[in-house]
Amino acid sequence: MLTRRRFLGHAALQWAASAGLSALPALGSAATTSTSTTTGERSFDTAASRPAAPLATLGRVPIIVVGTGYGSAVTALRLAEAGHQVVMLEMGRLWTEPASDGSIFTRTLAPDGRAMWFKDRTEAPLKTFLGLDIINRKIPQYAGVLDRVNYDEMSVYVGRGVGGGSLVNGGMAVTPRRSYFEQMLPGVDAAEMYATWFPLANRTLGVNSIDPTWFESANCYRYARVSRDHAQQTGLKTVFVPSVYDFNYMAKEELKKVPRSALAQEVIYGNNHGKRSLDKTYLADAVGTGRVSIHTLQQVRRIEQQANGDYLLTVRGINEWGRVISECQIACGHLFLGAGSLGTSELLVRARETGALPGLPRAVGEGWGHNGNVMAARTNKLWNTTGSLQSTMPAMGIDDWDNAANPVFAEITPLPTGFENWVSMYLAITKNPERGRFVYDKASDGVALNWTRAQNAFTVQSAKTLIDRINVKQGTQYRTDLFGGGKAFADDFCYHPLGGCVLGQATDAYGRVKGHDRLYVTDSALIPGSIGVNPFVTITALAERNVHRVIAQDLGRA
Repeated sequence: MLTRRRFLGHAALQWAASAGLSALPALGSAATTSTSTTTGERSFDTAASRPAAPLATLGRVPIIVVGTGYGSAVTALRLAEAGHQVVMLEMGRLWTEPASDGSIFTRTLAPDGRAMWFKDRTEAPLKTFLGLDIINRKIPQYAGVLDRVNYDEMSVYVGRGVGGGSLVNGGMAVTPRRSYFEQMLPGVDAAEMYATWFPLANRTLGVNSIDPTWFESANCYRYARVSRDHAQQTGLKTVFVPSVYDFNYMAKEELKKVPRSALAQEVIYGNNHGKRSLDKTYLADAVGTGRVSIHTLQQVRRIEQQANGDYLLTVRGINEWGRVISECQIACGHLFLGAGSLGTSELLVRARETGALPGLPRAVGEGWGHNGNVMAARTNKLWNTTGSLQSTMPAMGIDDWDNAANPVFAEITPLPTGFENWVSMYLAITKNPERGRFVYDKASDGVALNWTRAQNAFTVQSAKTLIDRINVKQGTQYRTDLFGGGKAFADDFCYHPLGGCVLGQATDAYGRVKGHDRLYVTDSALIPGSIGVNPFVTITALAERNVHRVIAQDLGRA
């Protein structure tokens, strides 16, 4: 729903990008000029503000939110609605202005510097096709939208930019099974979550469901119907999956009535159209309040606490080519960390181990998991064509989570090569009990993830047990030419990093970090390694619950 606030937020985000600003101001903080713009049948006034004050000149502000992903976006919006001024720090750039080719984002199979965060070569999930190194390309180093953070035995994909992971994910907006949610987060009132916070998150995110009738006839979902039929013939249950991609827009894409995005191989390097990423929902709403400023290309390097209880952040500014152009310090009374499972955990582990925040508990850095992620693919019979046109937004999954011996939720994912490939691909989510931990390395001042490939054995075996059943029934085989090294399972990366500052362990029941007042975690680091489905709806709903309590008890209305 396009409200006046959201429209103002959109306008400010677009204007800031077109003006080449690295800081998006709170609309109420500077003189504005207005123009009249009409959308549909409604007319609004749009405000375009002068640049926000440089970060180095701010000195002290009441509230800082680190990151602009799901938890941060929720937190900033609700704080602003309560009357508080909020400064957001984002290490990536703002993605609202088209480049010289007329597009904001690059296509998956035609990447350039916009694709990846300071890499000289793309690092896509697929390494080869038919054993040939034709997937990844050399690119100029740039502040691109996707990062692959490579640890010793695990790599993690994260989004970089205003909107975080919402810019690069597959849009699958799944509310977890209540029984599993209760198992993983026993200290959270599930009845309240499912009656109040999950519905609120889904509404604000713009979650919608595919029309089943259209799904049955859409050429772009032939690949999903083939995988569904094979699963059902094996005795497995399939379910439709809601999405933040606008399915009505996608239907028009197939008819070529609008510019194509999901049907133009766009996903991991961003979608130019159709997707309701956070910059179009929560963040637009937040900026539209006039109380939220976003400073981009700003990386928080250090957090310490001053004698008066304020938090002092050391922040490094870069340009889009990675050159360090500034370093400053800024203080705040309340600090909300939403830099993601990796970023938040790294900041807090470093702060504890260097003595900057010595009161942090030992539970900080513990409980990390990859949500049981593993990818695999099958080769179908020649008569089971999966289609040359494939939507990059999954709409169906195999739901075998009730299998007591081998619970698996397997997303039916595309392989959008642009030609018939006879491949059925899956991203399996399993109930892997293994957990990793973040550790500080004094010599490099870095934080590493302790996770071994051996800890993936359970995940691989769980996915294999399910897919083996389909292969036996269909007389098909695994594809071993996609992930490098002749592997049938891609177990060296994940899309769903969770944990590191687990709710009720490193924090209290509402994300307040133990040992330090007015310090909060508001993102995926709170979830203990597994939630059983794509996690962003859970992250969003949990942030809604937590910030509601924090505002009521810690801040009140300004």
